[in-house]
Amino acid sequence: MTPLAPVSNSARVLLGISFFVLFIALWALATLGGFVSKTFLADPLTMLADGWSLLTQHGFLTDIGVTIWRVVGGFVLAALVAVPLGILMGTFKPIEALLEPFVSFARYLPASAFIPLLILWAGIGEMQKLLVIFIGSVFQIILMVAVTVGSVRRDLVEAAVTLGARNRGIVLRVLIPSSAPAVAEILRLVLGWAWTYVIVAELIGSSSGIGHMIIDSQALLATGQMIFGIIVIGVIGLISDFLFKAANRRLFPWSLA
Repeated sequence: MTPLAPVSNSARVLLGISFFVLFIALWALATLGGFVSKTFLADPLTMLADGWSLLTQHGFLTDIGVTIWRVVGGFVLAALVAVPLGILMGTFKPIEALLEPFVSFARYLPASAFIPLLILWAGIGEMQKLLVIFIGSVFQIILMVAVTVGSVRRDLVEAAVTLGARNRGIVLRVLIPSSAPAVAEILRLVLGWAWTYVIVAELIGSSSGIGHMIIDSQALLATGQMIFGIIVIGVIGLISDFLFKAANRRLFPWSLA
């Protein structure tokens, strides 16, 4: 292996699958071999059986759908607010000076700390879950987008000004196209954080969703069900990550150059 040397796509896929196989083999060895009590960690076969039971007998597909809806809803709301604000902050220094101190302060506030207040304000319905995801995502996106837009090459802006572009043209024809691939990558990363927020929200005062199933399984010491729920989250996240990457490559082909 050479530092920073690229690998082929086939090798990348093979190496990625190999690690999953190794992880499952070690898990099976620890549980089926008797090194870890099944009370604390179910073996892979028990996990699969419990997962199948959840899907076929306990309506877990509905819980999955509810959680996906919450993640997408809260994340889209955050992106609709955060991306324009981030572009404004990165473009105009007075707006950055006005908003950056508060945004930098707010992004350190854990979204989970707002759950008691949000339950008081919005109850335990869907709005509370959406607001937890919104609060956890919006400030991160604003600041990261502002930094990305503010880092656009200055010579591109100067060239546009020389050619007679005004503020609107600079933003629409230089800053946004130049930073769009990086902004899309920011959204991809923050979407992963949104899954953390929704599960935390569902662990408290929820009657549906993957997090609700996990906390119910804890009361029954059903570790197989808990592990299956966690794996489902990972699989959905992995699929969404690949879809995001594919969409980014299609929407911003110039970023591959």
